[in-house]
Amino acid sequence: MLLALDDAISTAVLAGRNADAEIFGVLDLTSKSEARIGGISLGRAIQFVANASVLGYDVRGAMVLYGEPRTPSLRKWDCEHLWAQFGGALLQP
Repeated sequence: MLLALDDAISTAVLAGRNADAEIFGVLDLTSKSEARIGGISLGRAIQFVANASVLGYDVRGAMVLYGEPRTPSLRKWDCEHLWAQFGGALLQP
């Protein structure tokens, strides 16, 4: 059942990769302040969270919000998993 849920989320995210998204819970390690990132596509948000640690950000508490208000948010692990699974396909129009 968990695999079916993962497949449903993956399919929905891939289909909505160009939807607007916001990222909360990202800490800029240089300035020690929270960096709120909005005005970004879902695919780019997933890419950012999956790779942010090498850019000097702490994303352990990150949440990617997108879609309708009841759409579940994506967490760090989700973004890493989706980026590993789909990679550049998330950035395609």
